Amino acid sequence: MAKNKTWHEEHSESLSFGQRLADNVATGMGSWSFIIIQSLIVLVWMALNIIGFLQHWDPYPFILLNLLFSTQAAYAAPIIMMSQNRQSERDRAQAQADYETNLEAKLEIEALQKHLNILEVEKLDKILKLLQELKLNEQK
Repeated sequence: MAKNKTWHEEHSESLSFGQRLADNVATGMGSWSFIIIQSLIVLVWMALNIIGFLQHWDPYPFILLNLLFSTQAAYAAPIIMMSQNRQSERDRAQAQADYETNLEAKLEIEALQKHLNILEVEKLDKILKLLQELKLNEQK
């Protein structure tokens, strides 16, 4: 028997390489690990350039470091926006899937309710028939 794929599995399989890459970059850049590692790199960069034994490749005010941050921000912002747009698309698609599931459940519940009503009416008819038979038997 084939297993039905979940909405999330179907969505994940439909992503292109670029979309998966953008999501992974956004996830990585939005983590404490990234903040800590980047902070350590900046501290090492600044320390090496302040006390530089051999050479100051980026002396104060650290123009090269600022250029690297600007470049990082220029690429990171659109990548993160792509990931956020895709998250909005995922949310809309998931909301639609939830709506369709709820609609199917509602229809099933309504069908069950109708079936239960039919069973109840049949039971009442049988009870009335039995009562009538009892009444006829008592009159004899």
